[in-house]
Amino acid sequence: MTAEPKSKVTPKPSRGATNGAATRVKNYVLDTNVLLHDPDALLNFQDNRVLLPIEVIEEIDKFKRETTERGQNARAVSRLLDKLRAKGSLSEGVPLENGGMLRIIFAHQLAKPGQGAEAAAPVNGSVDNRILSLALDVRRSEPKTPTILVTKDINLRLKSDAWGLPAEDYETDRVNLKDLYTGMFELTLPAAKLSEFRTNGELPLPPGPRRYPNEYCTLVSDVEPKRTLLGRVDATGTRLVLLHECGNVWGIKPRNREQHFALDALLDEKIKFVSLMGKAGTGKTLIALAAGLKRTVSDREFRRLIVARPTISMGKELGFLPGSLEEKLGPWMQPIHDALEMLGDLNMGHESRRSSDLLRNGTIVVEALSYIRGRSIANQFMIVDEAQNLTPLEAKTILTRVGHGTKIILTGDPYQIDNPYVDAASNGFTYVVNRFRDQAIAAHIELSHGERSELAETAANIL
Repeated sequence: MTAEPKSKVTPKPSRGATNGAATRVKNYVLDTNVLLHDPDALLNFQDNRVLLPIEVIEEIDKFKRETTERGQNARAVSRLLDKLRAKGSLSEGVPLENGGMLRIIFAHQLAKPGQGAEAAAPVNGSVDNRILSLALDVRRSEPKTPTILVTKDINLRLKSDAWGLPAEDYETDRVNLKDLYTGMFELTLPAAKLSEFRTNGELPLPPGPRRYPNEYCTLVSDVEPKRTLLGRVDATGTRLVLLHECGNVWGIKPRNREQHFALDALLDEKIKFVSLMGKAGTGKTLIALAAGLKRTVSDREFRRLIVARPTISMGKELGFLPGSLEEKLGPWMQPIHDALEMLGDLNMGHESRRSSDLLRNGTIVVEALSYIRGRSIANQFMIVDEAQNLTPLEAKTILTRVGHGTKIILTGDPYQIDNPYVDAASNGFTYVVNRFRDQAIAAHIELSHGERSELAETAANIL
């Protein structure tokens, strides 16, 4: 058994998978899906003991040959374990930089004299059962040390609970949607202050809760509630600046204040990253495309407009698709083409061109995210649609591809997730929104009013 770490600090709830109630060092037994979700999970449990069943290593070995993001994560885990192996025997335990300990565990390693098969959980061919059995063996071999199974598999957590073993989800990157930053607030001020704001175009922020750079504000008169002005917190987070009318943007005019906020952020050259969150029909993608076309085609501020989305389907997969890469991507990218066609019909001025022409000459590029790793995307207006289907690591990979002069927009709805490996609280979209809220180069807007049609809005609200 490994030696007790010198310091005994309770892991923070956001860093590990614990409620922080106890102060003793704990044993955390990790499932494979935790490492495939976050290759750095081994390092996120403070000075506790991280135990990896040998079955997890075997599963990681199977996944590392994949060319997917899951395969990339598996290879990252293997490299990290190999690096830690230089510190000593993994079966006996090696120290981690955060003060914890990592150990690979085996069934025979944990067995004690007099313990028979009846003491263990069933191991009838299921990897989950073998992992659960090892976790139970750890608890029996160290009864005074709390043992917790960490897995993103709900059914395995249920099995563990049935055997009386505490089991928790890996929550390092989870964001409670109720607490998610909305990017906007309301402020009631005297009518004289509103007049001053309209005249000067700026106003010091009154004392109150902390406000973030580029957080949007609706100022309401204390005597006339229907009298409002729209503003935005400046980059310093200390003043409000007045928003001006956006006008017609590639045939699109904002229909509500949230769309007005979104267009302001999309058209501001100082804001390099914009996230738009909202249910179906709120205009996220359409507004982003309209702003991108204006700034790329009309204003010529960017070399091209890139529109990308994850290739994750709703429902059963279609299987193999014949044809070229463009033909294979057709079904995935059709929603983008529909939106571009609509914008082409709306904007028939002398500057307008059909979306097919812009696609043909390379001004608009529609692509999947599968091949973004290793790229450097400079001087382009980039939209990533359906970003709620990204993992936190995938979102990081995309944002770190952004080169000089590029503006990137993520659009997503955390309540419509098709990726089986993330949920509303652990997807890359909400993770990025939460991390970027205090950055002066970023803005976030949550759209709530559906504008697609009366039927679409009703369906989104009641179904």
